[in-house]
Amino acid sequence: MTKTVIAQGTFDIIHPGHVHYLEEAAAMGDELYVIVARKANVDHKKAPICPATQRRDVVDALEAVDEAILGHEEDIFIPIEEIDPDVIALGHDQHHDTDGIESELERRGIDCVVERASGREPSDNDEILSTRLIIDRILERRG
Repeated sequence: MTKTVIAQGTFDIIHPGHVHYLEEAAAMGDELYVIVARKANVDHKKAPICPATQRRDVVDALEAVDEAILGHEEDIFIPIEEIDPDVIALGHDQHHDTDGIESELERRGIDCVVERASGREPSDNDEILSTRLIIDRILERRG
């Protein structure tokens, strides 16, 4: 039986921290689906710069990812219901409340576990593992 994992995020500017998260999520099962957030659902930080379809296509091109899809604009749990995963892998720094997610999954009859991926330290002083910090550096050097 195939063990299905869902990861999710904004993935505005892909960096090594994203790759680490998705590789770790993929290792939690046999198939990795990634839900790429729509701009309308990104309310915990500044809106993404890149269009949703572009972000989805870049994530879909990563080796660890079996399929990347766009999230639902009104109900973030609809793609989860459709995929019916065994595991939801959260990034180490994602704002999601694990208990809240588990309660909503139970309410909707979705039987899966929620796990947090580990963080990753920069491999050297120049490596940037944050979209916000990448943008800050671009503005500092070219703005």
